[in-house]
Amino acid sequence: MLSTFYGTDRLDSPAAWAAAFVLGVLFGVALERAGFGSSRRLAAVFYLDDLAVIKVMFTALVTALLGLVILTGSGLLPPDQLFYLPTVYGAHLLGGLILGAGFAMGGWCPGTAAVGLASGKLDALLFLAGGIAGCILYNELFPWLQPLAVWGEAGVDFLYPHLGLSQGAAAFYVSLLAVLAFWGCEILEHRRGVGGRLLSGRFLPTFSLALLAAAAVAYLVAPVDMAPVSAAGPSREAELLARIEAGADHLEPEDLADRLLAREPGLVVADVRSEAEYQAFHIRGALHAPLPQVHEILAPYKNKGRIVLYSGGMTHAAQARDSLARQGFRNVYLLSEGLAGFRERVLKPVSLRDEPLDPEKAARINAWRAFFLAAPAAVGPEPAEMPQPLPGLIETEWLAQHLGKPWLKIIDLRSQPEYNTGHIPGAVYLNYDSLRGVVGGVSSMLLPAELLAGHFSLLGITPRDLVVLVPGERMHDATLVGMAAERLGHRRYAIVQGGMAKWLKEKRPLTTALPAAAPPSYYPVNPGADDFTVEAHTVLEASRTGRPLILDVRPVEYFRGEKSEEARAGHIPGAKNRPFSEDVAAGPEGIFFKPAAELAAAYARLLLDKEAPVIVHCRTGHQASQTFFVLKRLLGYRNVKYYDAGWSEWASRPELPVAAAGK
Repeated sequence: MLSTFYGTDRLDSPAAWAAAFVLGVLFGVALERAGFGSSRRLAAVFYLDDLAVIKVMFTALVTALLGLVILTGSGLLPPDQLFYLPTVYGAHLLGGLILGAGFAMGGWCPGTAAVGLASGKLDALLFLAGGIAGCILYNELFPWLQPLAVWGEAGVDFLYPHLGLSQGAAAFYVSLLAVLAFWGCEILEHRRGVGGRLLSGRFLPTFSLALLAAAAVAYLVAPVDMAPVSAAGPSREAELLARIEAGADHLEPEDLADRLLAREPGLVVADVRSEAEYQAFHIRGALHAPLPQVHEILAPYKNKGRIVLYSGGMTHAAQARDSLARQGFRNVYLLSEGLAGFRERVLKPVSLRDEPLDPEKAARINAWRAFFLAAPAAVGPEPAEMPQPLPGLIETEWLAQHLGKPWLKIIDLRSQPEYNTGHIPGAVYLNYDSLRGVVGGVSSMLLPAELLAGHFSLLGITPRDLVVLVPGERMHDATLVGMAAERLGHRRYAIVQGGMAKWLKEKRPLTTALPAAAPPSYYPVNPGADDFTVEAHTVLEASRTGRPLILDVRPVEYFRGEKSEEARAGHIPGAKNRPFSEDVAAGPEGIFFKPAAELAAAYARLLLDKEAPVIVHCRTGHQASQTFFVLKRLLGYRNVKYYDAGWSEWASRPELPVAAAGK
């Protein structure tokens, strides 16, 4: 592990001063050797007569960038050893304009002026003197200039997450831009007859390949999270301290208990104790996020909903809270008095309380105890025989071999009379329509995540269970339940190829007995799991621009407008049609997805590659769930979106355009 003077709080030590002096001298020598001791050469960049400034700038920038990304990404340099300069958009913009104007007029910037002064340049001395005078003037006028100094203050804000890039991807693209800049500068200088000597040698190609190779290493080792690894600045620290002072950084045990019972959307409770302590007892529904892995485990919930941390007392939870705050988490709370306080104030029986309780408070305590002390469903380690990868398809043979496993939850999607007359042992009946309802005035919408989590809890499903979906005559009944799992972030689900018809054809075990009643689980809500559902305005933009591709999976006659069950007939302008029914084959043996090679060839004619963005829709989201499953889970397309409201909403809104038949 590497340490820095900043990270070890030794910036004012003699060693730090000595290192700064040596590095400063070496940096000055490098600039002088590059020609930065001449204002004529520096100003020549504006006339395209000498582009050394651009080449040196990109060299320094990319060297520092790749070095930091590789060192931090590989774990050699902990992120907390680095200081991240706070971003103040307005001040940086204004300061950049002033610096740029001075550079263009005088040929110097502060750093190069110091190099020029070391070379005895009088104009460099004048430039530095003006810079020092400006600093003094700024200091004296600061009470009036302070609004400019904080104009656009945003704490530590990185550009690449706003562009949808990971840290490694951003480093790679900047390196690629640097290579293009090197070649462009050499070609331009060569054409103007003022340089371009590197074009004729091996140095430039070799240097470019080495730089891109280093960029590839940075891409591979960098964290995949869009957010920076550490992004705490003074404003974030001040915000945290203000919340602590106001008492807005914690929840009382009773408040947390009520929120958990009410299944508050976006609420995540995290236990930061050791594995042994967590297994011995933990608050129902709490994630295990031990201190060494707390950042990684809680990353999906960053600034989404509310994260409540607890330990035995409050010390370790407070340390975790502070660490998360330094990494940009602004939605972290502490459980007052920790687990000890929760036991005392929430779980202590009414009969053992010291103070007299009114009937309402006693009933509240009994409700807490009934919920938090209920026996949890058995959740063991992930079984080695669980099919991988998931979600996906499984065969009846595999299912028959694993009946009775505690981690296996089988859901029968036929009609209830069919289920009652014979079903797979251990299977429960589920009406897929119970997962849909009116949302935002649109009927047959997939329910919000917190309601779906309630369904999963009543079914006794935990996040580690494998949910096996058994379709009847329609595969999209199973994929609709799969969409509910997707919305919750539950990736452990699979669909039985051939469905119940194949199971019956093979004369496998059946029963009419209902499965043993299991206590409800507590299925947590992951507020960031659904990143694939889009609304009408997103689809409208895609219709106008042609990207992403809109894929209408309704039957052809509905797409063409020859049939209609909605307010208007036709389809979304620009949409392509591939009926969902073309992905499956049904017969006496059951219902099956077609071979993957056949499906891949069909969709390759619509989508250029696995990164191609696509929005799938049908009338109410039912049929489109099947196409989503095929693209995302069977074929591996990575940018698939789901317009749940579909044609049912689109046709009913007169402001949204409709294409007639043949268009």
